[in-house]
Amino acid sequence: MPTLLELQRAMRASLVDRNDGSAAGMLADNVPVERLNVYRNTFFTGVTKALRLSFPAVHRLVGNDFFAGAAAVFIAKEPPREACLDGYGADFPRFLSGFAPAASLGYLADVARLEWAVNCAIHASDVQSLDLARLEALAPEDQARVSFVPHPSIGVLRTDYPVDVIWRGVLAGDDAALAAVDLESGPVFLLVERCATGVEVSRLDAAAWCFAHALCDGRPLVDVFDECSRDRAEAQDRPEIWLAEHLAAGRFIDFRLAPREAALTQSSEPVP
Repeated sequence: MPTLLELQRAMRASLVDRNDGSAAGMLADNVPVERLNVYRNTFFTGVTKALRLSFPAVHRLVGNDFFAGAAAVFIAKEPPREACLDGYGADFPRFLSGFAPAASLGYLADVARLEWAVNCAIHASDVQSLDLARLEALAPEDQARVSFVPHPSIGVLRTDYPVDVIWRGVLAGDDAALAAVDLESGPVFLLVERCATGVEVSRLDAAAWCFAHALCDGRPLVDVFDECSRDRAEAQDRPEIWLAEHLAAGRFIDFRLAPREAALTQSSEPVP
């Protein structure tokens, strides 16, 4: 009698690796090994559907047959680790970037990156935004030590292609918008967030995106503002405005304080 772990490993080998050897020996008498194909087909069909739901624009760009073929290769390499498939597919954009049949579609992996950020925003936990009174209660000398914790729905990504336009055009079936896409227009800087009205994808300029990225990366304010001060002649008071906008939009849920010694060292360094 096989143990549960042995049975699970045998079924994984059958479903994912298409190796029926161990599982076949565990079947009841007179049950043909071909019966395992039913479970295998159900498994791949279900997981492929989950990927298709998370990456609808990618699916429409390449078509059903291409997507199913790519998904089969990806699933075999990176099978689900959890029963809930809402969080499955994080590595699919990276997979597509190295998938030889998609080599002529240089923008495809970046479209997938955007779709994964949107998927994460949709399924992110509902968390209360930061109570700004907590910030106001800090001593002035401690404010520079603040590093923020972003809301779990927030995503910041830089892409080499105008994937926001491609994504919207594909999902809307807007052929005119897609025909006008300039793939050579340069990098795009995006902020993805879940608002009361749904998930929104917004473009930022390079400086505003770097500021948002640094904040969401948990860097202390003293570091972020010191970096922005290098371009202070052009930026003027933009970092302060950006910070106020982020706080007003509720994009952070908490904050921590960097060690006092580190903050003092950073703030005492001369600005080049």
